[in-house]
Amino acid sequence: MKKLILLAIALCVVFAWGCSKKVQTEPEVVVVEEVEVITPEPAEQTAPDPMAIYKAEYDALPTTHTVTKGECLWWISEYKHVYNDPFMWPLIYKANRDQIKNPDLIYAGQQFEVPRYGFDLEEVKASRKEAGAPWKALEPGEDAMIPAEMREALGYSF
Repeated sequence: MKKLILLAIALCVVFAWGCSKKVQTEPEVVVVEEVEVITPEPAEQTAPDPMAIYKAEYDALPTTHTVTKGECLWWISEYKHVYNDPFMWPLIYKANRDQIKNPDLIYAGQQFEVPRYGFDLEEVKASRKEAGAPWKALEPGEDAMIPAEMREALGYSF
């Protein structure tokens, strides 16, 4: 019994010694170089327009999407850089009917057009209804990526 206890203590000491932190003997030297930055003072600073910022971000979103293995129109429209709303997949389907015969069958490598403009709120509501959105929520949510004018008409913030 004593041998087992001594063996356990010896193993604990070996493991504790092997896992201990290595102490750095020399301090690390960091050289900081000061640089003076001169910025021109604008004549008058105005707050950026949130709608203009949103429009710029919306215009920078991709207008095409290449399908990868396992994707479906629902998932594609759910991506934040597409619409951030899965119920808007019929917009992609309608814009790409020449490539999509059945919306349930899309294939890896297909490149779909993602419409950004050219649709109104009624078309979005009809698409959401077609996709199975609840009748109480036919308008896109506040986090959906829709044109700024439509967002403003719905009363959403930017």
